[in-house]
Amino acid sequence: MELQIIFQEAVKRSASDIHLAPAMPPLVRIDGQMTRLTEETLTSNELQGMLRALLSAEESQLLQERGQADFGFEDQGIRYRANVYRVGESLGAAFRILGESIPRGKDLGLPEAVELWAQLKQGLVLVTGPTGSGKTTTLAAVIQEINETRKGHILTLEDPVEYRHESLQSLVTQREIPRDSKEFSEALRAALRQDPDVILVGEMRDLETIQTAITAAETGHLVLSTLHTTGAVSTVDRMVDVFPPHQQEQIRLQLSMVLEGIVTQKLLPKREGSGRIAAFEVLTATPAVRSLIRDGKTHQLYSQMQMGASAKMRTMDQDLLRLYRLNRIDRKTLKEFAMDPEGVEKQLLQGEKEGWR
Repeated sequence: MELQIIFQEAVKRSASDIHLAPAMPPLVRIDGQMTRLTEETLTSNELQGMLRALLSAEESQLLQERGQADFGFEDQGIRYRANVYRVGESLGAAFRILGESIPRGKDLGLPEAVELWAQLKQGLVLVTGPTGSGKTTTLAAVIQEINETRKGHILTLEDPVEYRHESLQSLVTQREIPRDSKEFSEALRAALRQDPDVILVGEMRDLETIQTAITAAETGHLVLSTLHTTGAVSTVDRMVDVFPPHQQEQIRLQLSMVLEGIVTQKLLPKREGSGRIAAFEVLTATPAVRSLIRDGKTHQLYSQMQMGASAKMRTMDQDLLRLYRLNRIDRKTLKEFAMDPEGVEKQLLQGEKEGWR
């Protein structure tokens, strides 16, 4: 079995991910569900041969030193993100299929607020959500919009580089961690000396990266990044809590001044047919939101989102209800992904009394 054939079949079946493991057939994830691509199993030797042929010398060295290697590559016009890792004496791999082109925000159904944030000259914008929720794709769409409409320098720091951007109106410089710089924090410090207008940080993993990102936003840059958090409120708390107690008041003050918005996303199964659809929670940094962050009253941010439609805000549950009313998701999915299932059920019952379907 050839690796290229596996890729072709996975793309043909609209898979989002491919998993290869010794003594197992190739597995793919379709609409969030894992399924066998074929019944033919891969031997350990066969799999090692496939995967080692895919690795560059640098990636082979990373695999040797760290037990895993992350990288991006293209095959027959399709971009992939790969993680090859050791499994005992053998190797395994997970591939994310990124597609042929950078998607448009409108095709992803991005909230209007996100498209407006792409026009900002400075500040901090965060895209959050669980692994596999499409955060990288959302940021790629935002970068593409900036690239097509603004003259400037866009600098991305990624591990690995997933979508390749051609310089259009802007100069786009894409640096890969750890190939071009050992750590995000180190690359971000260097970025401030590279005259960027927009900085994309693939993921804020530690205190130093978060601190430097805030500083970059304070000094006149638009900074875009991701966090593996489940909502806007937990995102703010996470960013503050990573600092020692004696620094947290200062960080809340800085964050309240530079934060422009947080979007949290989830991918849900569509009501009918194949495919998935995104639901979004949006927090916009209004004066009231900035005040709550500064004063450490993050528990009140949720009510700001609930009542903030005029500022293009919404909670995840409000967006789930919107998708349900549009017949895009079913009732089971609505309740499964709701942050407050009981509250959603009450709204459903009330809505049905008022003539909802």
